[in-house]
Amino acid sequence: MNLITTQGERAPALIDRSLTLELVRVTERAAIAAAGWRGKGDEKAADKAAVEAMRAELGRVAIDGRIVIGEGERDEAPMLFIGEEVGGREGPKVDIAVDPLEGTTLCAKNQPDSICVLAMAERGGLLNAPDVYMQKIAIGSGYAAGTVDLDMSAKENIASLAKAKGVPVNEITACMLDRPRHAALLEELRSTGCAIKLISDGDIAGIIHAVNTEDTGIDIYIGSGGAPEGVLAASALRCIGGQMQGRLMLDTEEKRQRARGMGITDPNRKYATDELASGDVLFAATGVTDGSLLQGVRYRANSVRTSTVVMRSWSQTVRWITAEHHR
Repeated sequence: MNLITTQGERAPALIDRSLTLELVRVTERAAIAAAGWRGKGDEKAADKAAVEAMRAELGRVAIDGRIVIGEGERDEAPMLFIGEEVGGREGPKVDIAVDPLEGTTLCAKNQPDSICVLAMAERGGLLNAPDVYMQKIAIGSGYAAGTVDLDMSAKENIASLAKAKGVPVNEITACMLDRPRHAALLEELRSTGCAIKLISDGDIAGIIHAVNTEDTGIDIYIGSGGAPEGVLAASALRCIGGQMQGRLMLDTEEKRQRARGMGITDPNRKYATDELASGDVLFAATGVTDGSLLQGVRYRANSVRTSTVVMRSWSQTVRWITAEHHR
C-alpha cells in the first residue's frame, strides 16, 4: 500500500504509534523468558518459554490481532498458530508475524544473535506464507531497481552489485546461512573473489545487516531460509529501506497445496519487499544472547536489562531501547 497520496502528502497512519511501545513489551517479555534457558542445551524448553511469554503479553495489547506467520498451522502448534486471534479484541484490526525465538539453537548454546521478533501490519499487510523455505536476496538502499535479482546467477548478482557500488568484486561481502544445501552457491560465490560471511542461524539479522552496510560491512544477503523469517525481514526493510526479493520453494505437491490453502496461486512468483509486507508496518526485536544487532538479556543485582530495536514504516523511525526491569 502506498503511504503517499496523489497530492504528495503522507497518508494517515492506520496503526496508532502508542502500539510501538506495546510491541516492545511483548518482545522484551519473550526475551527474558527465553534467556532463562541460555546455554542449557534445551531448544524446546527455550522456545516454549518464549512462545508462552509472547502470547501472554500479546493478550494485553489493545488490538484485534490475527497471527499470519507463527509457530505453525493449528494442528502443529498449541499457541501462536497461523490464524489464531490474539490481543484484547478491541482496537485496530492487524495481522501479526512472530518468531518468538529466532535462533533456538543459538539460545540453547548461548551463541550470538538469538532474538525475539514480532511484526505488525494493518489487516492484509503481511504475506500469509507457509512454513517452507524461501529463496532470498537483499541489498541496501540507494541502488537502482533490478541491481540484483533472484533470476540472475550469484556471479551475475555480485558483478552487478559491484558495478553499481563502483568497487571491484573482491570488495563485496556476501552473507549467507552456513548450510549443506548452499554448497554449490558457496562455491559459485567464492569463484567470484568476493568475501563471504557465513552465519549459523538467524537470517532475519543477516538480512538487516546486509541493508546496514555502513555499520556491518555486509553488502548482500543471498541464499534460502525460512519463509516466515523472510516476511519478518521484509517488515524490517519496509522501515529502514533496502531491496529484497523472495520466492517460496514449493518443490512438492503437498507444499503447493498448503500454499494454495493460504491464497498463493502462483508457486513461482517473486515477491518484492512491499509484497511481503505492505501498508503501515511495525517491527520489534529484543536480544536474547549478545549479537551484532542487539545485546542480550542482562541479569543485574535487582533488575533485568533488555536491548530492543523497534521500527515503523509510516514514520521511517528506528528506536533503540535499553530497558531496566526491576525484579
